[in-house]
Amino acid sequence: MNHNTPVPPLSPRPLRNLSEAHRRVLTTARLRSYGLSAAEVNEQCRPGGPWQQILPGVFLLHSGPPTSEERLHAVLMYAAREQTGGVPAQPGQDDPRRPVYGDAMITGLAALTLHGFTSPPPLLSLDRIDVLVPRMRRLRSSGCARLVRTAALPTPDPVTGLPVAPVPRALADAVAELADADAVRRLLTEAVRGRHCEPAAVVRELNNAKLLSRPHVVDAVDSLLAQGRAIAESRLYRMVREHGLPDPVWNVDLRLPGGPHLGGLDAYWPAQAVGVELDTRAPRQGHRQDDDALSSEYARKREHLERLGITVVHITPRKLREAREQQATVVRTALMAAGDRDPAAYVVVLPRS
Repeated sequence: MNHNTPVPPLSPRPLRNLSEAHRRVLTTARLRSYGLSAAEVNEQCRPGGPWQQILPGVFLLHSGPPTSEERLHAVLMYAAREQTGGVPAQPGQDDPRRPVYGDAMITGLAALTLHGFTSPPPLLSLDRIDVLVPRMRRLRSSGCARLVRTAALPTPDPVTGLPVAPVPRALADAVAELADADAVRRLLTEAVRGRHCEPAAVVRELNNAKLLSRPHVVDAVDSLLAQGRAIAESRLYRMVREHGLPDPVWNVDLRLPGGPHLGGLDAYWPAQAVGVELDTRAPRQGHRQDDDALSSEYARKREHLERLGITVVHITPRKLREAREQQATVVRTALMAAGDRDPAAYVVVLPRS
């Protein structure tokens, strides 16, 4: 073998045979790292050529329409170019792991589809894919990539190897672009019914995004909170049944004989004077005074009932979902401790109106 024979430059041909989507979509800088000049890349992307430019500085190594996965990788590569110098960080050039896209992440409708939502349009039918980036990122939206800037980036969820915004943030970014009240309602409903997140987390993100001033969003949120309460009540019924607690009376109002209304409880054990109240409150934009007043009302009711010898256990929907057994233990302990307390005042128990 003649060791003086020059080694031919790396040809783009082997790249066209790569099967993984993130290796069929490469930036200018990555192609340069493979030994390709700008002129060679332009030649491959000529009309009728084997490659195409899908976004500024991002190339698709085949001539056909991009797949959904290729579009997702492309918008992330585009959003990460400024931060990474065009080369998504990888442990090594030939490392088989997928690239890391800096702090860019998929959000909006595309993110919801990746999270398993069925109500958003299919990925391929989306004209643009939302990408969440830091507020100071100078890059502009282009082609199928719409940049969404934020001062506080959430921690992304890894979905199919891609960084994806958590459901509440993705929902807020999707709702910000939707004027269709039915579409907004469908998304919020699926978020709760599909157990993707709790209503309070959704309302918090919508509040942060200043979207609760839009009438069609407010209407959808009201429906969301009603559904969230119904789901929490269903979980409370399951907790009592599955963990062998005595049957309570459900959804009652308490009154002193001939006296004032004391408040409502979602479950009440009259013999032990123990009640459960679901705390399904959620913050609302511009309603700070209302929220504070409601919190004060909750506290006053609890203190009044406890002065009468009635123990009130507050449970949030999230605790019912994530720690049902623990909450059952709290209620069981309160029921068992009833015998060690002074008898409670007599109260009238009525169905909640």
